Amino acid sequence: MGLVFFARKDLAMADATLTEADVKHVAKLSRLKLSDADVARYSGQLTSILGYVAQLSEANVEGVAPMAHPLPLHNVLREDVVLPSLSVEQVLANAPGKEGPFFTVPKVLDTGMGGG
Repeated sequence: MGLVFFARKDLAMADATLTEADVKHVAKLSRLKLSDADVARYSGQLTSILGYVAQLSEANVEGVAPMAHPLPLHNVLREDVVLPSLSVEQVLANAPGKEGPFFTVPKVLDTGMGGG
């Protein structure tokens, strides 16, 4: 919807009517291929949406604090507490392959460019 206003700065929101050319322009910016029937249908639908947005812009929101979410959010995760870790020997004890303090894994890709 923001693209529509940038594409047609001359439109007032209350009387905004999107033409088929507007819809084709937004579709091109969005890299969407639309049929002529889709363009006609979306033109009407988007014009209706802009009408609803115009109604919302008329609402008196003075004294209403902006919000990011309609409900209060609470973190349900546990506190991040540092606990003792496994030693390198314990971690590598069941490894099928190891080299020093590292796991070894089979080569998956051969790019032919060396190093992998």
